[in-house]
Amino acid sequence: MNIRSLTRGDGVVIGAAVLLFIASFLDLYSVEGAPDSVDFPSLWASGPVLLSVVLAGLIAAALIVVARGLPQAPKVAGLDLAPFGVAFAVFAAWSALGNVFDPAGGADNFEGGGDGPDAGLGLILALVATLIMAAAAVATPLVPALKGALLPAARPAAPQQPYGAQPPGGYGYPGAQPTSFGGGQPGQPYGGQPQQGQPAAPPAADFSPFWFAVPVPRPLFPEDGSPTPIAELAPGTWYLAVEQRGQALVAQTQDGRRGVLQDTSGIQRG
Repeated sequence: MNIRSLTRGDGVVIGAAVLLFIASFLDLYSVEGAPDSVDFPSLWASGPVLLSVVLAGLIAAALIVVARGLPQAPKVAGLDLAPFGVAFAVFAAWSALGNVFDPAGGADNFEGGGDGPDAGLGLILALVATLIMAAAAVATPLVPALKGALLPAARPAAPQQPYGAQPPGGYGYPGAQPTSFGGGQPGQPYGGQPQQGQPAAPPAADFSPFWFAVPVPRPLFPEDGSPTPIAELAPGTWYLAVEQRGQALVAQTQDGRRGVLQDTSGIQRG
């Protein structure tokens, strides 16, 4: 799991989950005028609150973080984990709101039952935590500030050989003139012949390879111009730019694949 692929919004979700976990050990009820010796139950003592608020919120945070941190998150019924996490977060906040309004669960509606207890500190903090979690889960894909990387990418200590262990000065080495396999011109595929649909932008003549990191996940498209991405570049990971085509970059991934990064806005150079 690559924690550097987590966003600031994911960090808010994690913080809300920690607050929810702490709140689960605090009082479920509060009664005005009750002596300090009264030991009120925690959120773990109520089945409905435990299942619909505490566990639903913790499961939501786990699904959201796992979906973001894994290179290829598992799917449930053909759907990604992230939407399930968002749905659980909203459900937990909704359930917490209902329990705050009626902590006694309707028991105070019996004749002679009185007003019943009020919501305790644990239940109130659980509502705050689940509201924050649900808001962050929904807003992260929409708010640029939340889509930024949670942890900054660590700079490489020194220029390294590219993936594939070519000798210094060879293909992809920072500072070397990029060439292609098969003796072709830069930007052409194996054998030196351009393929149909390949972007027409010529490579920059004075370009030197460099390391870079992306601020948010971005797709890497094939060099032949096909619209289907071959990989997704994740924040917190350094990639090697081996060629420039107009505003786009030809990048090399950790497993040696090459593709075109069309959106280069906000990248961090190494």
